[in-house]
Amino acid sequence: MKKLFVLLAITGFASFAATAQHLKESQVPSKVKLAFQKSYPKTMGKWEMEDHKYEVNFKHEGQTMSAVIDKMGNITETETDIAIKQLPVAISDYVMQHYKGAKITEASAIKKGGGEMNYEARVKGKDVIFDANGKFIKEVKD
Repeated sequence: MKKLFVLLAITGFASFAATAQHLKESQVPSKVKLAFQKSYPKTMGKWEMEDHKYEVNFKHEGQTMSAVIDKMGNITETETDIAIKQLPVAISDYVMQHYKGAKITEASAIKKGGGEMNYEARVKGKDVIFDANGKFIKEVKD
């Protein structure tokens, strides 16, 4: 039984490590750091590598945010935490209908590099993604 527990613990850790890898700032390419500093001057962040892109988590003008930056220094998306009540009503309606009894525990506004806006609602441990009008796009399991 102990061997099974240890194996499950190692497997779980390996799965977590595969999804997000914490980085020291010295491990982040200069193009990537420059893109972040240009967009958010005098802001410090914590870096991760996820899906072959760099993600930096930070606070800017009192808001909790993250930015995803590719290796060429292009910001491909930014995510800003928002109050749940700021989500479009269509999202709340969708969650009530498709996740009966569940509540939205976190919300964020996502701006893609091309300007497209999306919303993310955290429901039952999953990220549920919607377009700017509140139309369901997809569900992402962490």
